[in-house]
Amino acid sequence: MKYKNALIFGYNEYAFEIAKNISSRYENIRIFKLNENTSILNKEDTQYEVSSFDLTDDWDDLYDQVDINESVVFCTLEDMAENIFLTISLRDCFNDLSIIALAKDKESASKLTLAGASRVVPLTQTTANVIVEMLEKPTVTEVLHNILYEQSALQIAQIKVENHHLFEEKYPAEIDWSSEHGIIVISVVHEDNSREFIYSSKTKHHPIKNGDVFIVVGYEKDIIDFEKLIGSRCE
Repeated sequence: MKYKNALIFGYNEYAFEIAKNISSRYENIRIFKLNENTSILNKEDTQYEVSSFDLTDDWDDLYDQVDINESVVFCTLEDMAENIFLTISLRDCFNDLSIIALAKDKESASKLTLAGASRVVPLTQTTANVIVEMLEKPTVTEVLHNILYEQSALQIAQIKVENHHLFEEKYPAEIDWSSEHGIIVISVVHEDNSREFIYSSKTKHHPIKNGDVFIVVGYEKDIIDFEKLIGSRCE
């Protein structure tokens, strides 16, 4: 389903990265900040409509201002207790609302799911900047968009490299996986079990070699074609 409105609760780097990267998909984007958070992050962020809210709100005003049936909500509060409470409150008022919530760890992810989130995106302190950088990549944004809208044809698979000569010692981040192979490579697991998120500028990249395992997202047909080309699928 395509939504008209994106309602982003949170006033932080995640909120503004999400807003920036979904701006072409929605007619209206609104950012909501807690009443006690009054500072402006930077000048360019004033391009979005910013409203204040309180966790004790009953959401009557929100119901009057936007068509909830054509809205998707992102819960990005950094305090997980507040984020969970926010999710519970929104779900209690809007049974069919699509709610995407950010979680800092597995425990909070489980709680957000129980609280009624439609989708939970888990974050940890060590991968926070990686997620932000991934959101800045148009091809990754497209994949995340499809996952959020629950297009079930998208799949995640692990493909082991057995024909590294096809890549001429290139780094994973140097290849336009989407246009060349119809898939997105999110990360690479090396033979020593170390892992690289290929869209992170802070990570040291290694040339592609046999034994590497690509974590890929794509449609089944494209994944099968990619598997035949470079190696075999891992279970």
